[in-house]
Amino acid sequence: MNDRKKPKGTKARVQAYKKRLTYVGHAIIVGILIAIIAASSFFLYSMLHSPSDQNPVNPTLQFQPDNPNPKLQAAIVDHLSLTFPNQTFIETATNTLKQAGYTADYYSGERVTVEFYRNLPTHGYNIIILRVHSAAAALEGKEYVEAPVSLFTSENYSRTTYVWEQLTDQLWIASYSMPEPPYYFAITPKFVTSSIQGKFPNSIIVMMGCEGLNNTKMAEAFVEKGAKVYISWNQQVSASHTDLATTHLLQHLLTEKLTLKESVKETFKEVGLDPAYKSLLIYYPLEVGEQTIEDITGEN
Repeated sequence: MNDRKKPKGTKARVQAYKKRLTYVGHAIIVGILIAIIAASSFFLYSMLHSPSDQNPVNPTLQFQPDNPNPKLQAAIVDHLSLTFPNQTFIETATNTLKQAGYTADYYSGERVTVEFYRNLPTHGYNIIILRVHSAAAALEGKEYVEAPVSLFTSENYSRTTYVWEQLTDQLWIASYSMPEPPYYFAITPKFVTSSIQGKFPNSIIVMMGCEGLNNTKMAEAFVEKGAKVYISWNQQVSASHTDLATTHLLQHLLTEKLTLKESVKETFKEVGLDPAYKSLLIYYPLEVGEQTIEDITGEN
């Protein structure tokens, strides 16, 4: 008796080949599903473990007038203290605010994080002075391209942090020496409208950084969140010039009680254009120009 197996026919071989293809196909599908589940789990984990549940950042210092009024609150957000510290500006600005009856909270640069911006409205500030780095550009690969203005944080950039905010263009990559590292997170107008908690009711936003009104996107975002007016520069500006201009602006607005339009006009007469970049201090929206500080904040 011959125990050798008979060779399979052509039909049998085709069926066996099809069966192997089916197994391989199933294995590929299972692999893809596992990859999707793993990626989704990582994404969900990143969202659930985002630092967005942190407590609001407390101020570094607080400056109070002799008779504090709880309704008059101001903030100086000094991100530039990390690169261009100016104690004279801080003293002058806080003294002007105190003389006008405002309690002034001062935030040093290391406290200016993504979470700081997220929770900024919860403090109820009438006046927010943003002495921050900013740019009307975004980093794409190794190049910067024109974009709505973004406000720098001191928080180091990471691809695995704030994943949702990155995917939805609420956070961008920023650097002081673009496009070279180190890289930091920067908030965009979309972050202001989508992720900032609460409103800025009738607030004045003085954005001292570069190109804050190169376009109106960031201004529109703050106004959409309740701010009454947004004041900034139309081009790049040096730290020394924006410091000088802002102290004059506060003096005219808070001490002399001039209208916003008059305050900006007088400031320009005194300090002029930025000598290096020829930038101009302007505001948005224009119709607020005829109002005084009491009209703007509703504290008359």
